[in-house]
Amino acid sequence: MTEEVTMATVQQLIEFLGTFAFAISGIRHAAAKHFDWFGGYVCGIAVAIGGGTIRDVMLGATPFWMTNPIYIICTAIALCMVIAFSRYMERLQNAWFVFDTFGLALFTIAGIQKSLDYGQPFWVAIIMGCITGAAGGVIRDILLNNEPVILRKEIYAMASVAGGLVYWGLAEFGVPIQLTVIASFVITCSIRFWAVRHHVSLPLLKGGESVKGEDER
Repeated sequence: MTEEVTMATVQQLIEFLGTFAFAISGIRHAAAKHFDWFGGYVCGIAVAIGGGTIRDVMLGATPFWMTNPIYIICTAIALCMVIAFSRYMERLQNAWFVFDTFGLALFTIAGIQKSLDYGQPFWVAIIMGCITGAAGGVIRDILLNNEPVILRKEIYAMASVAGGLVYWGLAEFGVPIQLTVIASFVITCSIRFWAVRHHVSLPLLKGGESVKGEDER
């Protein structure tokens, strides 16, 4: 019983922190596009709950934000923080990247844990973790009319998958949940930070020039 309570507490804390981190990231991107306050909130909430909502619908669960208003409130707090400290926004460019990376790692873990709670095998849980972590960013980029980060050569979703694989490996060896969560978080963030710092990316697809030429005709 104690372990179940611990798991529930850890998952709720992770979802709350992930919501805040992603909300900050989404609102900041909206501010860069000169959205108004309501537009910023919509963008923030879309990033914060988008991936988790898709996950819950696929699992046949009630979307997590519909069972507790704290996630809506959390996004409102994030909006107030961005408004209050708007004059410092430009100085915190690196901080927004960190918030986005933390959100990716935290929601990846939350997606894996919830999928396992619903009896899904680990390979499904890893995919769900990736959807939870990355889908919100896709929704954000569509709202902002940007090319989704997940479709570019930049390493984003693959960091989520790597974190999920670490979670699976440690769980198979019976490592305590707290250490498993920390290790998965650290690996996801480290890969993302390392890839951006050293400009490491996945290879680009080749052979599309002929298709582009046909489209122009």
